[in-house]
Amino acid sequence: MSDHSSQPSFDRPTDPAGETHQTHLACLHSGGPTPAGAPLVRTITQSTAFAQGAVGASTDHQYSRVSNPTVADLEQTLGDLEAAPPGVCFSTGMAAETALFLTACRAGDHVLCARSVYGGTTRLLRQVLSGLGIESSFVDATDPSRVRTSLQHNTRLIFIETPANPTLELTDIGAVSTIAREAGALLAVDNTFLTPVLQQPLDLGADLSVYSTTKFMEGHSIAMGGALVGRNPELLDRLRFTRKCTGAIQTPHNAWLTLNGIRTLPLRMRSQSETAARLAAWLKGRAGVRAVHHPTLYSGPARALADAQHLDGLHGAVVAFEIEGGIDAGRRFSRSCRLCALVEHVGSVETLLTHPATMTHAEVPAEQRAECGVTDGLLRLSVGLEPVEAIIADLSQALDAAMSTSSVAPEGGEKDGCASAA
Repeated sequence: MSDHSSQPSFDRPTDPAGETHQTHLACLHSGGPTPAGAPLVRTITQSTAFAQGAVGASTDHQYSRVSNPTVADLEQTLGDLEAAPPGVCFSTGMAAETALFLTACRAGDHVLCARSVYGGTTRLLRQVLSGLGIESSFVDATDPSRVRTSLQHNTRLIFIETPANPTLELTDIGAVSTIAREAGALLAVDNTFLTPVLQQPLDLGADLSVYSTTKFMEGHSIAMGGALVGRNPELLDRLRFTRKCTGAIQTPHNAWLTLNGIRTLPLRMRSQSETAARLAAWLKGRAGVRAVHHPTLYSGPARALADAQHLDGLHGAVVAFEIEGGIDAGRRFSRSCRLCALVEHVGSVETLLTHPATMTHAEVPAEQRAECGVTDGLLRLSVGLEPVEAIIADLSQALDAAMSTSSVAPEGGEKDGCASAA
């Protein structure tokens, strides 16, 4: 059964500018202004257990595998960012997804997943949950009619990612939420690439926002984490119970680091998104580049959807582009970059480069990669805070090297073409 019917209402400004204002304030002042004498920076409670007053007496926290004050602070902040109750934090984004699937589905149930999602999500569904009797199928979620016709009688959860990783395909959250509600299924939206600063899935009808807080939320490549945020208290309680049973809670130290990263989230997302838009426009006109993917370049219904779903006229800090020459050119390009590091990661203050076909999506079946546009020549750029001119200079010289047929592999062979385990 879907949990839509029991969702309470939460106050949310009707003016989009007011909504953005409240979200930005929550990044700095979740829980209200700092009282006199209190530390300006949140404190960290690095303890496994908490003293109890008497046998059977109830306390807020008893054992940090179940709950912890610092983790609770982060959960409150994440809830405040989406006008929701406190979220549920996990050790990683994949731990959050695992808890979601185990909570929403039992053996014999079905998950309808967008075909364009993080490779780890595909691996989890195909190679782990299938062994537990949880069925899954993949659909082009950019077309809501295909989502509707792909539903099964046992579909309990629809899982989408928008913008999708790595092709940045967009899905109409409102349209799919209507389909999910009519089918009695939950809708979960991976909002990692945009964060609540640039997109509010719950306001658009989703039951849950899914995050790898390791990425843009924390923003500095120093703390792993994941989270689920929703407005149904009963569903959140069920997720917390699954987390308790599996021991997948976030550590206090990582929660504390993430809390501090969130303080600059609005500024980082604006700067990085603006730079990404300029890079996308530059790449589009560059010789040797076959295709560029970024919402600022879309037209027609796709651009209208981006403008409707994304906040502040910003469309995220990730750009994907395909260069001529396939995987060999991709290797030459990545080897030639000096500023942009080759990393299986997004969302940091540095500009990062990924080759999805051999890294994040290496274990996605080749036919699924082909269907969703993850070609051998596709590169994903997570734009950082460097001056745009410096990034362009690095990409330009790397493209020149990639297009040069005289480039040779360094002695010892390539290491960047190996399938990743991440």
